Amino acid sequence: MKYRYLPMTWEDKKEMLTFLGIESVEELFSDIPENVRFKGELNIPEALSEPEIVRYFNSLTNQNVNSQEYAYFLGAGIYDHYIPSTVNHVISRSEFYTAYTPYQPEISQGELQAIFEFQTMICELTGMEVANSSMYDGPTAVSEAANLAVGGAAGKKVLVSKAVHPEARSILKVNGKGQGYEVVEIDIVNGVTDLQALDAASDEHTAAVIVQYPNFFGSIEDLRAIEEIAHKHKGLLVVSSNPLALGVLEPPGKFGADIVVGDAQPFGIPMQLGGPTCGYFSVREKLMRKIPGRIVGQTTDQNGKRGYVLTLQAREQHIRREKATSNICSNQALNALAASVAMTALGRHGVQEMALLNIQKTQYAKKRVAELGVEIPFSVPVFNEFVVKLPRPVGEVNRLLLKEKIVGGYDLGRDFPELAGHMLIAVTESRTKEEIDSLVKGLEGIIRG
Repeated sequence: MKYRYLPMTWEDKKEMLTFLGIESVEELFSDIPENVRFKGELNIPEALSEPEIVRYFNSLTNQNVNSQEYAYFLGAGIYDHYIPSTVNHVISRSEFYTAYTPYQPEISQGELQAIFEFQTMICELTGMEVANSSMYDGPTAVSEAANLAVGGAAGKKVLVSKAVHPEARSILKVNGKGQGYEVVEIDIVNGVTDLQALDAASDEHTAAVIVQYPNFFGSIEDLRAIEEIAHKHKGLLVVSSNPLALGVLEPPGKFGADIVVGDAQPFGIPMQLGGPTCGYFSVREKLMRKIPGRIVGQTTDQNGKRGYVLTLQAREQHIRREKATSNICSNQALNALAASVAMTALGRHGVQEMALLNIQKTQYAKKRVAELGVEIPFSVPVFNEFVVKLPRPVGEVNRLLLKEKIVGGYDLGRDFPELAGHMLIAVTESRTKEEIDSLVKGLEGIIRG
């Protein structure tokens, strides 16, 4: 036997042909004129046995670069973080990884409780009052936040900082065109949002101000100042935030944010070639009924026993399309579960320690790189990413680093023409001192060689 699974044996095929009263499969196509039929053999490889297929795909896999064998300094939205071993153990249970929408709460209590715990922990991290059961990803959550803000406002203008992730801004523009609102980008100064430009662009037509915290460059935005500008004309303050950073940073809710969104990938979700990840969406209680997706709530049955149910489902699947808050018809339940298990395993102190390691290792790397004489263009505090200006093209530097088994940083020139030659370097708690030193040594050899 060459294969573990055979969809149809020769005996099965013969039995079906006999049942149909024909001699061959070709007779099934007798109604198709000869002049339009394909003549000859398809240009596809011959079938392989199972062992051959396994060897073939293993050879392809071995060509991939991974963070276990290479020193990894690429971030820009997807990060190499520590994942507790319990995460994979829990999410591999069949009742979780085969589950879909928990429409029947009486047989879905485990999944509903897991989602409820996810919502609770997101609220604790963000300082908000209500969170939904997750979104597709962080960029999607940003655009959904803009939709919410515009839907309840007289104005149809959304101000978004250029320090927000480029992919999120791209999705926002597409969404704005479809939903009929204007998206205005605000320039950056010293790696953060230009507050003067933001204030000048804000007026009575502004439905929302969107910033990222920490932003795309790893810089920490002044949310207190931004909140005053956002609310001056009664617009909503939307903050896209790295949830791990909130282990040490003051949560956006403390600064008066109305909506806090982001990507839960730093908690328990591997990089997995860029996705899928898991977005989160949290709001003030007054916006609860406008939140997209679904919310799991806690209740009691007639015997007083605690239980969990889908409390709000403001999706077009459940209510009239014109009344729906979003056309997103699913959520990332399995990835949300992974994030919940990771946060639970780490605990409050573990999350803080992990976040502090990101700051400390980033500062060490930033200091070592600066000693090479390269320019650090932004002087503001950062979380786990920082920008350097290189004397050689970033793509060229990265190719040379790769030969030393080092994955370099992100080429900012791809999204910011004015930052051509600038590299965004990510340093997480997973990077060792030896790996950081190897990056510095590699950069030194490239710059001075």
